[in-house]
Amino acid sequence: MHNTILRQFLYSFIVLFFITLFSNVYAAQPLDTVYDTLSNPRISYRAGVGSSGASSGSTTITIDSSGNPDNDTHNLFPQDSICFSDSGTNGCIGNTSYTVGSVLNSTTFSITSALNSALGSTDLVIATESAIHTINLTTVADVNGGSLEIKIPAASSDYNDGIPDDTGFDANLLTNSNIDSYTSVTCSGGCGVTFGTTTMSTGSGYHTITFPFTGTLASSKDVTITIGTSTAGYSFINPAPGSSHTQGTSDVYSIVISELDSGSNTLYSTTTKVAVHEGVFVSATVEETLNFYINDSAGDGAADSGTICGVTRTSSSIDSTAYSIPFGTLAASDTFYDAYQTLKVITNASNGYVVTIEENDQMGRGGNTCTGSSPSSGEYTFGSGTCIRDTVCGSSACSESAAYDWTTATYYGLGISLEDVTGTDAVWDYDGKASETTCTSGTFCARQIADQESSETKATIMSNSGTTTGSKIDVCYRLSIPGDQPAGYYFNVVKYTATAKF
Repeated sequence: MHNTILRQFLYSFIVLFFITLFSNVYAAQPLDTVYDTLSNPRISYRAGVGSSGASSGSTTITIDSSGNPDNDTHNLFPQDSICFSDSGTNGCIGNTSYTVGSVLNSTTFSITSALNSALGSTDLVIATESAIHTINLTTVADVNGGSLEIKIPAASSDYNDGIPDDTGFDANLLTNSNIDSYTSVTCSGGCGVTFGTTTMSTGSGYHTITFPFTGTLASSKDVTITIGTSTAGYSFINPAPGSSHTQGTSDVYSIVISELDSGSNTLYSTTTKVAVHEGVFVSATVEETLNFYINDSAGDGAADSGTICGVTRTSSSIDSTAYSIPFGTLAASDTFYDAYQTLKVITNASNGYVVTIEENDQMGRGGNTCTGSSPSSGEYTFGSGTCIRDTVCGSSACSESAAYDWTTATYYGLGISLEDVTGTDAVWDYDGKASETTCTSGTFCARQIADQESSETKATIMSNSGTTTGSKIDVCYRLSIPGDQPAGYYFNVVKYTATAKF
C-alpha cells in the first residue's frame, strides 16, 4: 500500500513538473516598455446624408441626425476633405473629393465646390483620418530566427475598402503584397538581425503584420516599428465613432505586440492601448485693425539734430505738432522754410494699406478761396484772392502726381517730400527712388499736395501690400515766398486718409 501511494505521488510530481516546465517554455511572457504612438489620433467621420438628399450642383449638405456613427457635425471642420459613398461603401461616388467650407449648424455644412451628382438619403458622408503607427518595445530575451508580430483591430468585413469602420482600423490601400514597402524596423545601436519581407493578413478581428528575422535578436533591444507612411492611402484609417461612443471620450483599441520563435509560437506578448477621439476646433476672430499716428513718438516732428529729407535740423528748426505745421512769421523771402511730421501705420489687413494726402485749397490769405490750381497772374494772385501757391518745384514743373527736384527757393510755394523711417513704404523719397526717374539723387524731390478746390486727385504717399506692425515715414513740408508776397495770415487744411485693405 505504501508503494502504491509513493508511486502515485511520484507520478503526480512528474506530471506537475512537466506541466510547469512546458508552461515556462511556451507561455507568452510580457515585453518591456511597449507603446503605440499614432501620428494622428483624430477619429474618422462617417455620417448619413439627410432624408432629403442633395441635388447636383448643391453646396449645402444636411446629414441624418440618427442611426450612424456620426449623427452631428461636431467632428467636421472647415477645410476637411470629404467624399460621399453609397450605402454599400463602394468607394467615393464619382471618385470625387470635396472640401468643407463652413459648418453651419449641428446637422448642416457647406462645401467649397458644387456636387457633381445628386445624393440620396442612403448615401454616406465620409472624412477619413489616417495615422502612422509608431510602435516601441524592448525585448526581454535572446530569440534566434523568429519574428515580431503586430495585431491591429479590424472590422469583420469591408476592412480594406478605404471607408472608415466603427469597429477597427481600415487598411485602405495597404495589402499583403505592398505592406513591406510601407513599414520599417529599427533598433537602438542596430538590431543585429536581418529582417525578411513583411507580410499582412486579416482575420479574427485583426490585421496581423509579421516581421520575420534571421539571426538572434538580443535581449534589451529597444525596437521601433513604423507602419504606414505619409503617402496618401498607405496608412491605416482611424475608426469612426463606435456604437457606444460619447463625444469627448476616447474610443480605445487594443494593439497586440508579440515576439515569436521560428515555429511561430508566441514567446512574449503585450497588449497596449491607443485612443482615438474628436478633434478640437479652436476658433477666434481677430478684429480688423488700422491704427494711424501723426507724431506719436517723442521727438517726432521736432528733431534738433541730424537730417530729415536731407535738411539739417538744429534747435532753431521749425517744429511741428500732431495737428499743425506752424511755419510762423516768414521774415525772409527767396528762402526755404522746412518742417516735417512723422506718420506711422499699424494694420493686420492682409492686403495692406494706403495713406493719401490732400489739401482743402492752396494757402489763402485770411482763408480766402484760391480759385483754380495756378495763379491768374504773378506768383500769388488767384482772381480776386491772394494766396501762397503750390510750388512748381523748378523749370520742370512738379504736380500732385509727379515729382521733380526743388532746390531753388525762387520757385515759390508750398510742397512736400518724403523719407522712409522704417521699411520702404514711402511712395517716393527726397533723394529719388528708382520709380522717381525725374529726380536727381541727393536733392529735395518734391510734389504738390492735391488741391481739392481744383478737384485734383488725392495722391498716395505711403503704402504697403501686407500687414505691418509699425511702418513710418517723414512727410517733409517746404515753403518759400517772393519778396512782394502781400502781408497777412495764410493757411489751409491738409488731410491724411489711411485706408486698410482687408
